[in-house]
Amino acid sequence: MLLVQASITHVFAMPPSINHDSAKTHAMPEQVADTGHDSQETSILDIRSMSSIDDIAQILAAKRVIHVGEAHNKYSHHLAQLDIIRAIHTIHPDLAIGMEMFQQPFQQYLDQYIKGELDETEMLRHTEYFSRWKFDFRLYKPILDYAKEHRIPVIALNIEKEITSKVGDVGIDGLDETESQKIPADIDDSDTRYRRHLQQVFSQHPRGENSDFERFLQVQLLWDEGMAERTAEYLRQYPDRKMVVLAGIGHVAHGMGIPARVKRRINVDSAIVLPGDASPIEPGIADFIIYPRSVALPQAGQMGIFLGDGGEKGVEAKELFPEGAAAKAGVKKGDKIFKINNTSISSHVDIKLALLNMSPGQEVTLHVNRKKFLWGNRQLEFTFELGP
Repeated sequence: MLLVQASITHVFAMPPSINHDSAKTHAMPEQVADTGHDSQETSILDIRSMSSIDDIAQILAAKRVIHVGEAHNKYSHHLAQLDIIRAIHTIHPDLAIGMEMFQQPFQQYLDQYIKGELDETEMLRHTEYFSRWKFDFRLYKPILDYAKEHRIPVIALNIEKEITSKVGDVGIDGLDETESQKIPADIDDSDTRYRRHLQQVFSQHPRGENSDFERFLQVQLLWDEGMAERTAEYLRQYPDRKMVVLAGIGHVAHGMGIPARVKRRINVDSAIVLPGDASPIEPGIADFIIYPRSVALPQAGQMGIFLGDGGEKGVEAKELFPEGAAAKAGVKKGDKIFKINNTSISSHVDIKLALLNMSPGQEVTLHVNRKKFLWGNRQLEFTFELGP
């Protein structure tokens, strides 16, 4: 059972200059020293205007799309996203949640999950969550739980990784006809600010030739255009429904990524909300900056095993922490795990699903095949409490 602590989130509303090139503060002439520095280059944020999500809920609920950025590994960001979803849903129940974390070909499984036709484990298996997104699912679980409880549609926004990976290797022109049909026909790379921003990101992880940057740019464009197209399609299909879009900060900051590309496709009012503990505070970056109370993700139960290859005979225990729970119970290097409790194991994903939502101190039974000294295997069973 995942325990969710209530998050206290403070909000700054960015000043009216947010949609302009610069924010300006005015000083009386006699207050400015003759240093050659223009005081209008200095922006000021008045912290006396701090408020809460409840204070901005009506403003957000009046928008058709609310883009809420995140640092993917920050649990406090996701709890704040849930606070925003809950506040808007209370005012406007006809709501959908668009998520970067799921890829478009797997939409049917999210639909089945929300309807109660698939449980959480099967949804994660069928959406291939652990091989396609990989961040700890418990970060997003409170949001998915709330969506399922209230039958709020969850929309898979992202393009399948097979396409973006290939574009990273060979560029958009290298896609075959079938693959080309899976990407947006309308891809706009005319925003020079967008290009400059990505050049700065790319320069921090140089790959050599400029053509590499062009492919990097194409991948980013595919992500942003693909998620924007899916958002716009959904909003056209359901004209009375609003959407909260959850995506990484880089996809929504300054509106250059998803927000502008949604608006190019469908004329909707929108707002951008970003966490201030992971975003620079600068004019135009967002409509609201939030400061969630820091909350750590609760520890997951661990066996203390480095996993090797998987297959029909199980997943190999490649190495063990000497003081880990499994090693203390008697599991040895080279053992092949073929069952955890009642779940058959043939891959790393099976193990993640078997241990999903389990905490330190909870008991598991591990079934392994151990190679005999001469030939064959023997099956062993170990029951132990998971460690931190």
